[in-house]
Amino acid sequence: MEVVAAVFTDGDRVLACRRNADLAAGGLWEFPGGKPEPGEWFTAALEREITEELDVEIEVGELLDRSTTMVDGLPITLACYFVRPLGEGPTTSTDHDQICWFARDRLLWLDWAPPDLPAVRRLVCATS
Repeated sequence: MEVVAAVFTDGDRVLACRRNADLAAGGLWEFPGGKPEPGEWFTAALEREITEELDVEIEVGELLDRSTTMVDGLPITLACYFVRPLGEGPTTSTDHDQICWFARDRLLWLDWAPPDLPAVRRLVCATS
């Protein structure tokens, strides 16, 4: 399964979102995003997903990480891109009960969804 995610940064701070309890991976932290539609470019999928989920338009930047993680016997390939909002940043979400900014060195304190961990580690190592 291919999934795309947005990494919002503001200086040393990174946006993390906690999944609603009633969703798969409920209660775990992640970078917001979703699955591309058949034939959809990853960057276009990310723009669409963030608009739907966070009601924010974004500009997609460089790829931070693309890793495959096994979750319940299913390989999930997550491509995380740096993004910036075109206007105000996100404040609400359809899929998350918390949206918070954290200092990069605090990211590993959160209980992350396994597919997001490689990107989190890259972000933390970038400041070490």
